Amino acid sequence: MKLLFLNPNSTEAMTAAMVEVARATDPAARVTGWTNSDGPPAIQGPEDGAAAVAGLLGLLPAARQGGFDAIVIGCFDDTGLAELRKKAHCPVLGIGQAAFHMAALLGRRVSVVTTLEVSVPVIAANIAGYGFSDQVARVRASGLGVLEVDEASPTTMERLRQEIRQAGAEDGISGVVLGCAGMAPLAAELARDTDLAVIDGVAAATRLARAMAD
Repeated sequence: MKLLFLNPNSTEAMTAAMVEVARATDPAARVTGWTNSDGPPAIQGPEDGAAAVAGLLGLLPAARQGGFDAIVIGCFDDTGLAELRKKAHCPVLGIGQAAFHMAALLGRRVSVVTTLEVSVPVIAANIAGYGFSDQVARVRASGLGVLEVDEASPTTMERLRQEIRQAGAEDGISGVVLGCAGMAPLAAELARDTDLAVIDGVAAATRLARAMAD
């Protein structure tokens, strides 16, 4: 399987981190990551998402020429998912969408731990649109910016652990979904500190893309 991760934002380090997680998840896949150089440095709210769509669409001709079997949008907001699906030559899925489907397949009621409050309405709308409102207890903003998450400082890690602990104590859940692509490399470490199932959309999308592409 030739799998393409499209990062809607222009931060190349996040693209590289997603590719590393995807390759570890499915070592047999040929995973490539492309960065949207025309996008904002981070997708934080609907305005950033809207600004990224044209750049993502502009990458589709090269994706077709490259013969990719599936495309994953590497942003938890699933930026441009509907638009890319209409024009792509192959299946397209988003990491947010994949995470919610994986939680459902695992039989987990979950909360989402995401970045800033401005991202909550976008994610909540996606959850409703996908039909998962009954399965998702809450979308929780950690107060961390996307680029702060990507840096993964000790302070950032502790803030994420704290939010996951609060979700477990308050939300009546058995799992937590990491609501930012930049959290993908942190999933294993965060999972060690909780009894909740920790679901990362990058790994989930990689697994589901295999099924969609075969």
